[in-house]
Amino acid sequence: MIRLSRYGGNCNIGVFAAAGEDLALVAGDAEPGFVRDLETVLGVETILTSVAGSFVVGSLTAMNSNGIAVSGMAEHDELEKIRSFAGNVATVPGRFNAAGNNILVNDRGAIVNPIYTDAAIKEFSDVFGVECVRSSIAGCDTVGSVCVVTNRGCVCHNDATDEEIRLIAEVLKVECRKTTVNHGVDFLASGIIANSKGALVGDLTMPIEMGRIEEGLDLYD
Repeated sequence: MIRLSRYGGNCNIGVFAAAGEDLALVAGDAEPGFVRDLETVLGVETILTSVAGSFVVGSLTAMNSNGIAVSGMAEHDELEKIRSFAGNVATVPGRFNAAGNNILVNDRGAIVNPIYTDAAIKEFSDVFGVECVRSSIAGCDTVGSVCVVTNRGCVCHNDATDEEIRLIAEVLKVECRKTTVNHGVDFLASGIIANSKGALVGDLTMPIEMGRIEEGLDLYD
């Protein structure tokens, strides 16, 4: 299932929520209709929260079925709330702490910003339970911002190279489709929230983009 949606007056819905197979973190001020869209289309339980006092939780968190990486700027009560639903939670310290922008992960693997240290890579591997590989995609180190991946498929920035698409297939074990969202935006994570059951896309997304996203994320059945 794929559905157009909007967070308040904003088509950049992926900035405000992150989803796994069974759980989604959602901006604490989200309207009930947006929350219902997530629960219905993705089949998830939702947690309304902030991270680091901000509602851009999609940019600040990355998750798979095994665990969640959260910005190291998150406050104690925010982390406790998240841990009450998902016990395996790691914080991402330092300058590149926006986990959602810097980590592309599903239940089979992870591709992360090349800037991360060996220690950070090990922590990500432990929390997600998968192999983590450093790479840029489409000339961007913030790999989580230019792609969206689930356990069934991946969509990526139009400038991704053939080599990078092969790396996605090798590490994340899914096929990848180039596309845009929200009428030509290449930073796909800003406008898509998805898991293997469905996808929400920003409501400026054109029909041809929706078709490519549905194909790339293998949501036709």
